Amino acid sequence: MLKPPHNLKPMQTGMQWLWLTAIFIVIDQVTKHLAVAYIQPHESINVMPFFDLVIRYNPGAAFSFLADQGGWQVVFFSTVSIIISLGILYWMYTIPAKNRWLSIALALILSGALGNLYDRLMLGKVVDFIDWYYEEHHWPAFNIADSVIMLGAVMMLLDGFINPEEKKIDEEKSGEKKK
Repeated sequence: MLKPPHNLKPMQTGMQWLWLTAIFIVIDQVTKHLAVAYIQPHESINVMPFFDLVIRYNPGAAFSFLADQGGWQVVFFSTVSIIISLGILYWMYTIPAKNRWLSIALALILSGALGNLYDRLMLGKVVDFIDWYYEEHHWPAFNIADSVIMLGAVMMLLDGFINPEEKKIDEEKSGEKKK
């Protein structure tokens, strides 16, 4: 079994933010359920001049990558999602609680991955319903899970720029302990 590079209990690590993961999985699934219940396929409900609610089903990955394949992609992306989710959980377990920003970013990414994984396993495709556009130019439809994945990824990028000296010192300390 993999052991973390510390002797902290799970709630003294990034795992303490898993409640955030649970909340966003629920929000994602409830909004998808409401969208499917109240929006007809090929219907577009205008909310603002640049924002509609629609129903789109995506059997592929981001931007409908591999959506037109014979179905193997659902198994492939589900497997990738499970592996990445397990990796994120382990990563969260290795992070001390003081690294709040990175822990929250990982919790958000995990919630999005699990929300879309649930769709793939239960429906064989992901439900998308948010449509942003400018004139005739539409961004591919997406959902809450996609949004929190993106937010978490941006937070991770920013985390790499916040206090880089502190991170370097932490890495050097952990390297000294291993020796």
